[in-house]
Amino acid sequence: MRRVSTDMPNNDIQYYLRRQEEGLANIQSKIAGQTRIRELRDDPLAASHAVRYESYLARLERFEKNTLYAKDHYNEVDFYLRESNDILQRVRDLSVQGATGTYAAEDLKYMAVEINELLKELVSLSNATGSDGKQLFAGDKALTEPFRIVEGTVPDGGESMVVRVEYRGAGSERKAEITDQTYANLDLGGGDAFWAEKMQIYSTTDATDYRTPADSAIYVDGYEIPVMVGDTVQAIAAKINDSPAPVKAYIDPETKGLALEGTNAHLIRLEDRQGSQVLRDLGLIAASGDPGAPNWNSDARVSGGSVFDMVIRLRDALFRGDSEFVGSQGIGGIDLALANIQSRLTVNGSRQERVEQTWERLNQEIPNVTAALSREAGLDMATAATELSMMQFAHKAALQTAAKILPPTLLDFLR
Repeated sequence: MRRVSTDMPNNDIQYYLRRQEEGLANIQSKIAGQTRIRELRDDPLAASHAVRYESYLARLERFEKNTLYAKDHYNEVDFYLRESNDILQRVRDLSVQGATGTYAAEDLKYMAVEINELLKELVSLSNATGSDGKQLFAGDKALTEPFRIVEGTVPDGGESMVVRVEYRGAGSERKAEITDQTYANLDLGGGDAFWAEKMQIYSTTDATDYRTPADSAIYVDGYEIPVMVGDTVQAIAAKINDSPAPVKAYIDPETKGLALEGTNAHLIRLEDRQGSQVLRDLGLIAASGDPGAPNWNSDARVSGGSVFDMVIRLRDALFRGDSEFVGSQGIGGIDLALANIQSRLTVNGSRQERVEQTWERLNQEIPNVTAALSREAGLDMATAATELSMMQFAHKAALQTAAKILPPTLLDFLR
């Protein structure tokens, strides 16, 4: 049997008041967080759904930021490629004028001087820096200029002329994840965008009896190609041809060595996996050097020039007054450079269109997921405000009632 004492009313009232205060704190916390689920026990099923929605929404928002970054990057690349195209068009116009044979030798030199300045600007565009402070055409070597001007003296051209443009290498393409496990290639490497001719690399090393000494891998244009112990040069050539690399491999019937030819105008990049020397043994690359830059074996025969090589060749012909060369090989080289630039513009435009479509889809999907999350965990503010007012009124009434029914205290007697 419960014992009745003078403390019992006081304890009961305090207990129920604390419960009311806890309820008030709970509803105030939900209103502040704009969620009806503060703890898992509030609604276990809805909480599990809400966690999945929140995770998916966070990924979608990350993808949206990536697509916006990719859009800005492609816009910058498009601008500099179009500027390069305009410069090459001007160079071609000058070459057409110089090929007519109606200009004096002095006039041809003036054209060559202008082309030399256009060449410098073309190199400046190839070394362009994006708004994020990174090189646009250097791949993941984003703080390294892919091209470097070497100046000197040109016959009949005077001093401070560009004698060659050295390729300093570029890393593999950076990628941005735009949807789950789907990536957009961000970069056009300098060896792709600013090349003119299809490259050909012929090894002079007889590989008839070559066998791979151990399991390893080689890299062709950034694509990893595994090689197994005992592979012959024919097997390696077949693996290169089966890879996504834009390179055709075959055996040179004259030297019996491995030969590579680009399927489009670009600089072929070759690299052995660390600890391996398959390409070195086959006589294609040297034993040391920067793997990102051309590192050909000194005995290998390499052909295929860059955009800058085409412009330099044309300029030198103008300095010599060789209108016939200008009208044939000179204009032909510029046409190859223009064709590649325009091809790369098309590739960049396709990438722009893809991320634009992805961005639009994400902007439809994000509100849908947000609405689903709101249905599961969102708080009806009108209902919550009504509930809060009712609980505040009840709590106030309870305090007033308690003040009347609690027994007198010692202070009452002291008054």
